[in-house]
Amino acid sequence: MSSTLWPFPSPRGVITSIGSGARARVQRWARKRQGTDPATTTLGPGRVYILPTGIGLIFGMMAFAMLLGSMNYNNNLSFVLTFLLVAIGLVSMHQCQRNLVGLEITFAGADPVFAGQAIRFRVAITNRSKTARYGIRLYTTTTFSDIQDLEPGESKVFILPVATEERGRIALDRFGIRTMFPFELFRSWAWLHMNIDGLVYPTPAEDAPQPPPTMAAHGHRQHDARGEEDFAGLRRYHEGDSPRHVAWKAYARSGQLLSKLFAGADTSSQWFDFSEIQGRNVEERLSILTRWIVDSDRTLEDFGLRIPGEEFPPAHGEAHRRQCLEALALFDESEA
Repeated sequence: MSSTLWPFPSPRGVITSIGSGARARVQRWARKRQGTDPATTTLGPGRVYILPTGIGLIFGMMAFAMLLGSMNYNNNLSFVLTFLLVAIGLVSMHQCQRNLVGLEITFAGADPVFAGQAIRFRVAITNRSKTARYGIRLYTTTTFSDIQDLEPGESKVFILPVATEERGRIALDRFGIRTMFPFELFRSWAWLHMNIDGLVYPTPAEDAPQPPPTMAAHGHRQHDARGEEDFAGLRRYHEGDSPRHVAWKAYARSGQLLSKLFAGADTSSQWFDFSEIQGRNVEERLSILTRWIVDSDRTLEDFGLRIPGEEFPPAHGEAHRRQCLEALALFDESEA
């Protein structure tokens, strides 16, 4: 029925609103009760909550109906079956709650992504008890991890993918761990509130223009890492050097990581300057700079970055790429 014919809120909308409000109040209560968890948290009995599932409610009503029938007909076999089902339910409730108690939960990091991609938070769960744990799953309000089992003494990494829309830091303020083992009659869960976050880079522009000529350093120089015409010697390994240039034979002899030097490859260094991009807003400029950095890194070209308040000299390699992209991700628009 349209809203013009029925001016009152729909029952479904009212129920959804009430449910969302109650859920938010429960979440605030849990956060106030538990506080902020450390990077490594062990679940105690007081942290684990338990409620029957839909199947569990039907199971309980069926057992109650069987009890009434047994009392009405005074059937001993029916009493035995009823009490057996009740015992199974009680054991299932106890086992479901104990399935989470004692688990050790540790944040294991999250690799940076570009805005629009899902960032994958890694959470390690360790079972230090002598009994196996089954059907363990992590979840947030919008996503779930895979369901995994943990043998005694085993540790596994669970992945929580979270959608991203904007650059910057994205925090995982709250996530849960749950299980419905055994029989899915009960749902046992715990909430965790850790100070963990991940980094989101700006989205690389799809239609980025070519870097203006004023951004390219005129002339060429001999590059000591990418030329492959003549072997020129060895130097100490630096983070970001290509594995292809590592002197593995020398490493096997001395145990020291060294990189090979080559001569004969002419390259040019480029400067990517925020202030040189005209006619664009801040976010568009950052997207264009991100595209130039990604393309230059793919072709192993040296590049430098200038943004208001920071400057990174021309270099290459994974460490330089991450440093520049992190500066773009955390760029404060007020500085522009």
